[in-house]
Amino acid sequence: MRIEHVAMYVNDMEKCRDLFVKYFKAKSAEKYHNFRTGFSAYFLTFEDGSHLEIMQRPTMDDPPKGTYRTGYHHIAIEVGDRKDVDDMTKRLQEDGYNVVSGARTTGDLCYASVITDEEGNEIELIAKREVGR
Repeated sequence: MRIEHVAMYVNDMEKCRDLFVKYFKAKSAEKYHNFRTGFSAYFLTFEDGSHLEIMQRPTMDDPPKGTYRTGYHHIAIEVGDRKDVDDMTKRLQEDGYNVVSGARTTGDLCYASVITDEEGNEIELIAKREVGR
């Protein structure tokens, strides 16, 4: 078994889609819109075949996103090696994204950093695990 996709509601679907297309090489399907319910979504496909569905409805709750909250916390994306994590973190920071945690080796021995998108959703940038780690 494998996780086929993860879905998340966002306020600005186009900005969210553009982030994943520009920085993480996602391919976007055409926007789906249900005129009866007002529901809209984009399905994004990554190089490894995994998917992210970004969604929106006319009536959504948007409570503050505390760092330590229940529910899904972040999306983790393998971006290459350690240098790629460093370079991607720097590029995103230069483009105005908030760096929550700079690149470091985590407790589970991943080399990673964490940024947030415009809506406060965390994205973890992870280096491919090295053999022997």
